[in-house]
Amino acid sequence: MTRIAAVRGALPPNRHPQSEITDTFARLCLPEGADRRVLDRLHASARVGFRHLALPLDQYAKLDGFGAANDAFVECAVELGAEAVGAALEAAGFAAGDVDMIMFTSVTGLATPSVDARLVGRLGFRPDVKRVPVFGLGCVAGAAGISRLHDYLRGWPDHVAVLLSVELCSLTLQREDASVANLVAGALFGDGAAAVVACGAGRRPGSPSGAEGAGPTVVATRSHLYPASEHVMGWDIGDTGFQVVLDASVPDVVRTYLADDVDGFLTDHGLTRRDVTAWVCHPGGPRVLEAVAETLGLPEDALELTWRSLAEVGNLSSSSVLHVLRDTLALRPPPPGTPGLLIAMGPGFCSELVLLRW
Repeated sequence: MTRIAAVRGALPPNRHPQSEITDTFARLCLPEGADRRVLDRLHASARVGFRHLALPLDQYAKLDGFGAANDAFVECAVELGAEAVGAALEAAGFAAGDVDMIMFTSVTGLATPSVDARLVGRLGFRPDVKRVPVFGLGCVAGAAGISRLHDYLRGWPDHVAVLLSVELCSLTLQREDASVANLVAGALFGDGAAAVVACGAGRRPGSPSGAEGAGPTVVATRSHLYPASEHVMGWDIGDTGFQVVLDASVPDVVRTYLADDVDGFLTDHGLTRRDVTAWVCHPGGPRVLEAVAETLGLPEDALELTWRSLAEVGNLSSSSVLHVLRDTLALRPPPPGTPGLLIAMGPGFCSELVLLRW
């Protein structure tokens, strides 16, 4: 089985309370003199206390188009990516030269050469490292990335693989767009990165202390793409860049499908919900998390670390579930040998489930 050797996150240095971000985004998104009560209500109900942003707040008004925002994405993504991957490799006890494959995922900016390619020389990866840049999975990509690392390492059990997620959601904010979807995105999403180092069954984690070697193994994964749901979440890409598509039906889709997905997946492995000792869930937003807890009948504290992550840094798209995984390992490690379930959902509309054994 695939062993998760280390998980580390990285956040931009520009940290602001939600109230400051609300005031700035109100000036950027609303017409002069417009009533801002809807925006204020959406920001207050997001249950986000602080967020880290790629740029200082006063720089967002100076972005004069998609090109400028994307240039900022590339610069910041390389910096955060280097920080996250470097920290994860150090924690796992591996050098960059040990890495056989690196997967990079983002849905908030574009780069060719891709961000992973720009890190090869900087971090010292081998020139024959396999690179897999992925775009378009959105919030589900943290979980799906672990799944695809698992697929790779089943075929190459002696290899070491890295997943890097960088999401700079603030750079996609649409100026002078007072649509509810844009206001919700501006209330909920933050900026950050995360890296996972994993190794196959034939390769032991390199940490001399053995601490990171106690990370979970990936037992199995499952993907589910839901029918006729393309309109639920995604981007409309236009002259001004990424315009968010965020339908109010997302919690209803969760209630319709998630319980059957989870129960079927667990049953296939001789388990039930009661056996799961840790629920590592992507913080999609308050209504989505309430739907997850309700449809799965979870105990009140089951998603505590997810709610905490949402409050402290906001929704980091694909990076978020990896931050929750890191926090689970660091703050509330489950009993060894017990099963855990990592869950994320995203554009498609789809879900990804990863069965872990601690």
